[in-house]
Amino acid sequence: MAYQVPEPKIFACTQSVALGKKIAASYGAELGKVQFSRYSDGEFQPSFEESIRGARIFIIGSTNPSSENLMEMLLMLDAAKRASARHITAVIPYFGWARQDRKDKPRVPIAAKLVAKMLETAGATRIITMDLHADQIQGFFEKPVDHLFASTLFLPYLRGLNLDNLCIASPDMGGSKRAYAYSKALECDVVICYKQRAKANVISHMELIGDVKGKNVVLVDDMVDTAGTLTKAADLMMERGAESVRAVTTHGLLSGNAYEKIEKSDLTELIISDSIPVDHNKEKIKVLTCADLFADVMHRVHHNTSISSKFLM
Repeated sequence: MAYQVPEPKIFACTQSVALGKKIAASYGAELGKVQFSRYSDGEFQPSFEESIRGARIFIIGSTNPSSENLMEMLLMLDAAKRASARHITAVIPYFGWARQDRKDKPRVPIAAKLVAKMLETAGATRIITMDLHADQIQGFFEKPVDHLFASTLFLPYLRGLNLDNLCIASPDMGGSKRAYAYSKALECDVVICYKQRAKANVISHMELIGDVKGKNVVLVDDMVDTAGTLTKAADLMMERGAESVRAVTTHGLLSGNAYEKIEKSDLTELIISDSIPVDHNKEKIKVLTCADLFADVMHRVHHNTSISSKFLM
């Protein structure tokens, strides 16, 4: 009689419950029960409300600030380890603290490396994430990392728009590799924005490398935070004669007055994933779910089948 591999158990951190339910449904499972007890000073304690002994479990949760999101993931990993789970996979749609991936000046931390070590120490035996801010963050882990590309969500959508004179744009030099990958898949030109920052989230100067006159431009980036770069780039491109400007960004942090900037900008639309909860009621924001992508990869991981196709642009 053939051995039947027990189905895994899927759980979600607080802020990722909505996405967790979508992933579980796509996988064909129910989201597991977790109870959070809170003290009056803000301290909290997660508790798995079902046995996970000897099971493969997936814990879904993005780790964007506030630091409570990261702390939730760490505590749930530790609880799973102490409850004798066999395999503990941290499914992190958005890997927070990733912008601090190197020392760009003296006496600063490398937060991405610290977070990687904390996740492993807490009990993660595998990491599944999407569109890291920097590819080298995979090397901060000693455990296997499955780094997925959100282009599998965005490319079909962009092709479905049937835009003439399409042009892909990178909002900065650091995103040029991503922009070239999209342009290769869509067989179109690339332009790049060159920007100088006065300080974090503040742009002092921006220039455009390439011609956008008469073209439908799609800006691609891994995240949108204050939306200052994207909206400034969109306005600049429209000034230079672009027919339209859209933006595709995987992670919608959308802090401060980002929503207001986007609505007032020359952007036709902002296309993002639901790796982080966002306001779906904004006219210019289009949200594509990453639930099917993660569910598919989780299924492949559990059944030990190849996931290499999910690494390709």
